[in-house]
Amino acid sequence: MEGFDAAQGVVLTDSARHLVNDVLVWIGFGTVIGLLAKGIMPGRDPGGAIATVLMGIGGTIMGCGVVSYFNDGQRIIPVSPMGMLVGTAGTLVILFFYKLLGGYYFVEGEYVTRNHRQRLGYGRRRRRYSSSVYED
Repeated sequence: MEGFDAAQGVVLTDSARHLVNDVLVWIGFGTVIGLLAKGIMPGRDPGGAIATVLMGIGGTIMGCGVVSYFNDGQRIIPVSPMGMLVGTAGTLVILFFYKLLGGYYFVEGEYVTRNHRQRLGYGRRRRRYSSSVYED
């Protein structure tokens, strides 16, 4: 079998090894940046762990890509102070639009959520007892 060594397993070329390393760095760093962005942005988030990872990776790619585009193609890696800053900013933008499209910021129609009921005082029911006596 070509490309397979019994002692080492799958043997990759240098370019393939570099690509696998880059992908794993982006995934790991995107996870950390996703958690950081969810910690920075206030409120509950509609997504779970997988959404956090995907938003972190997407925000890091978006942020580093935008900065690389405006810096004449200079490569920005995520494991740097600039990469961390723009990755967090990109993830915050994605998280904002995720919440916006998920209906976190706006309530449409007459549907009232639990948070709105508590703010308006609908959750507190007060019982009023009359002083009249009921007779059969």
